[in-house]
Amino acid sequence: MSRWKYPLILLGGIGISNVGAWVYLIALNLILLNETGSPLAIALLYILRPIATICSNAWAGSIIDRVNTRLLMMGLDVFRAICIALIPFLPSLIYVYVLAFIINMGSAIFQPTSMVYMTKLIPEKDRQRFNALRSFINSCGSLIGPAIAGILFWMGTPYTAIHMNAVALFCSALIIMMLPNVDSRFEETERKRFTWDLIKNDFRVVFNFSKGDTYVTKIYLLFSGTTIFMSAIDSLEASFAKGVLSISDTNYGFILSVFGTGI
Repeated sequence: MSRWKYPLILLGGIGISNVGAWVYLIALNLILLNETGSPLAIALLYILRPIATICSNAWAGSIIDRVNTRLLMMGLDVFRAICIALIPFLPSLIYVYVLAFIINMGSAIFQPTSMVYMTKLIPEKDRQRFNALRSFINSCGSLIGPAIAGILFWMGTPYTAIHMNAVALFCSALIIMMLPNVDSRFEETERKRFTWDLIKNDFRVVFNFSKGDTYVTKIYLLFSGTTIFMSAIDSLEASFAKGVLSISDTNYGFILSVFGTGI
């Protein structure tokens, strides 16, 4: 059981972060909808996520391969927590969109960073079980997160839920601090200065891999396309629930818990 100590701690951090992400997403959707009453405002919020991913992942991989992944994860958690905590104090929606774009960029960098860290931390023989537990925790997050959001909306406002998400990210950073440093033995040759030529060389490596493993590339593109269509539906969800069904913020959170139960 001792060899599962750190994986279980990591799973706990993933669970807290995932629940907080659901609370943040639902709360921000309702804040924008209450402020504008426009489905277009929600659609723009969802459009920011893939744009932020494109703008960050083009160069983030080159950094992730050459920095301490544990410290980078901690830094991204704290950075996102501060940005999220600032949302209720912003003077206009334009600033909300800008900050949401920055938060999405941080999340887009955090995702591959965590995957690299997990691969280094978890022995190959335990990865299948670890990934199964991680998928289960993510599914639980889609059940518990909206339910917690609904309770927070009932006790306060969507801004209360926003602040709770910032606290959750700080807790996630503290949990990551308890994990071991898996990058302590980096060779000096790997710590190259970050340059444009370095990014271009990394692009060539990815391109050559894509040409050589077309099956993996096709599956990845199919998955990405499916995610885009899912995001398009999600952008209409809150508008339909509030505008057509006329349900409260609290009940909207509980309805999404039914979605989590299905997963």
